[in-house]
Amino acid sequence: MSTLSRNETIKAESRLLRGTIAAGLDDAVTGALAEDDTQLTKFHGIYQQDDRDLRPERMKKRMEKAFSFMARLRVPGGVLTPAQWLAMDRMARDRANGTLRLTTRQTIQFHGIIKSNLRPAIQAIHAAMLDTIAACGDVNRNVICTPNPARGPVHDEALAMARAISAHLLPKSRAWHEIFIDGAPVAGGEEEDEPILGRTYLPRKFKIAIAIPPLNDVDAFAHELGLIAIAEHGHIVGYNVAVGGGMGMTHGEPDTFPRTGDLIGFCTPDQVLAVAEQVVTVQRDWGDRSDRKHARLKYTIERHGLAAFVAELERRLGFALAPARTYAFTRSGDLSGWEEGADGRWHFGLFVENGRVADLPGRALLSGLRAIAEAHDGRIILTPNQHVLIADIAPARKDAIAALLSAHGLDRAPSALRRNAMACVALPTCGLALAESERYLPSLIDALEDAAAGSGLADDEITIRMTGCPNGCARPYLAEIGLVGVRPGIYNLYLGGAFDGSRLSKLYRREIGHDAILAALRPLFAAYAAGRAPGEHFADYAIRAGIIAPTIAGNRFHEDLPADLAA
Repeated sequence: MSTLSRNETIKAESRLLRGTIAAGLDDAVTGALAEDDTQLTKFHGIYQQDDRDLRPERMKKRMEKAFSFMARLRVPGGVLTPAQWLAMDRMARDRANGTLRLTTRQTIQFHGIIKSNLRPAIQAIHAAMLDTIAACGDVNRNVICTPNPARGPVHDEALAMARAISAHLLPKSRAWHEIFIDGAPVAGGEEEDEPILGRTYLPRKFKIAIAIPPLNDVDAFAHELGLIAIAEHGHIVGYNVAVGGGMGMTHGEPDTFPRTGDLIGFCTPDQVLAVAEQVVTVQRDWGDRSDRKHARLKYTIERHGLAAFVAELERRLGFALAPARTYAFTRSGDLSGWEEGADGRWHFGLFVENGRVADLPGRALLSGLRAIAEAHDGRIILTPNQHVLIADIAPARKDAIAALLSAHGLDRAPSALRRNAMACVALPTCGLALAESERYLPSLIDALEDAAAGSGLADDEITIRMTGCPNGCARPYLAEIGLVGVRPGIYNLYLGGAFDGSRLSKLYRREIGHDAILAALRPLFAAYAAGRAPGEHFADYAIRAGIIAPTIAGNRFHEDLPADLAA
């Protein structure tokens, strides 16, 4: 029998996620928590971090690292009220680093919360009728769904499903409330249990996404469970079910790899919660608890085989999934600019570069969104691509919202290349980052915009995504151009992901820096401009022209280069 990983012991001994977190928060001697507790806080949506830019100086002075905490909201479907947005804006300025970070999981992260501010910060979140429960950790994380309310009842039904799944799979432990809100355990009552997740929770994180064709704005195949809505006559009649997607990998370890999910069938809306629950329980019972690098559902399916997984799923369900229905995706990405819904209300897709909501010269995002939230009576919807939809604007209020957008420099459309770019946070706060991402990608896009314009591609959409490490939080392996950090200033370059998010990319150049990235992409842009077929996307052209081979081994790949490029 394999030895359990250290994390499994921590969870088993945690008293359902309590550990000694409460006592650690009261310890003023250090800005950090005990090592085991830093694993448990993840289940409460909180990561301990430190400012890596300050590490060398503080080390010289023999000072403790500049510890702080990141807190992530649970917002299934990404929908906030204007009052909630204002409360989160205020919390970020009072208790965090003064910015909001929108994530690819359709939520908000707060960075730079020092330990003495952590409880007040979580209490401010709770007062706004929000929480951070299960936003991180070995649990089902924030359930994402297509954010566009212009789809009418179809969006409403998908959003309701995302919220229902999130609530159904939420941990039952009251540890979050005891530690951060109430300050004491609830006396009496029945002993707590975790009937779905189990007392040691899942082997690793679990992600769920709901897509509504023809948009694949959630990257439905990148998650443990992807639900693809099938709509008829303006309502959802069911969902195609995809299982086993996941982006993370480790450099130099070929038995770790990104993988797209397998389509295994169709279920009706009333079956979705059962399907989600039983996919989770199979992973709970079959997942690898000895090696966390192989603990995601994609490895469980690779190890046991898809047929065995589906057979076990259907045995637990007590029914067989129906055959998958026909559907088609045309693109990934988000609504940009104004769109009118069928009900006459307006929606504005606001570009937020790499998800960072801050006031910059000529573009006051933080102040602008605050002013809009104060004047808006609709919804503010976070997208899975790090942007914001100002939704449900009454026709009578459209001009006022447009004026606020203009006054704060928020009405200028980004370039096609920049609009379809994403980056993870990476340095200085992410402990896993090997290279820059959020702080570097804008300058790379500047250079690539020049290259694209020089080839006549200024208005052409090409997806580009960057991460500071191979864990793939910005889903780079599904992009037409993906860049993954290897060490400071050095990245692996991937090409060939489908524009609609349905195909993995492949490694094209290994360990190259800024100049080499540009040298690799400039001639490809020129060749694409000269040789593409009508309507052909960049990655499709690259495959057709033999620049990059189609993904080998179906829906997964290794980092191995083709022999002619290995040198």
